[in-house]
Amino acid sequence: MPSIEHRTCPVVSNDELNELFAASWPAHEPTDFERKHAHSLAFVCAFADGRLIGYVNLAWDGGIHAFVLDTTVHPAHRRRGVGRELVSGAAAVARERGMQWLHVDFEPHLAGFYRGCGFAPTEAGLMKLGG
Repeated sequence: MPSIEHRTCPVVSNDELNELFAASWPAHEPTDFERKHAHSLAFVCAFADGRLIGYVNLAWDGGIHAFVLDTTVHPAHRRRGVGRELVSGAAAVARERGMQWLHVDFEPHLAGFYRGCGFAPTEAGLMKLGG
């Protein structure tokens, strides 16, 4: 098994990120990650043998709240702790950058994963605005 390297805000192309997301999410459509990253506190990537295998985005409100978004691990590397390490790395970056709260929204089948990452259950609201 290759060693996994985690990097915060590495130079990674839209092509690399879109390839990872297409392998991980069947309905993925090409995305401009550079645009997303311009509004992010940070993002953390995982690499195996120099190849991008994981990603998590850390959005924020400009104050003390950060938000975990788009946690993604290539299907060939799942269930090996890569996702938890990405979320843990994002939490560490958020803490280092002065955040006091870290939020995440997820679908019910991911509840065990995020509880395992240290998130406590909360109630939240969601409103679909289009698309």
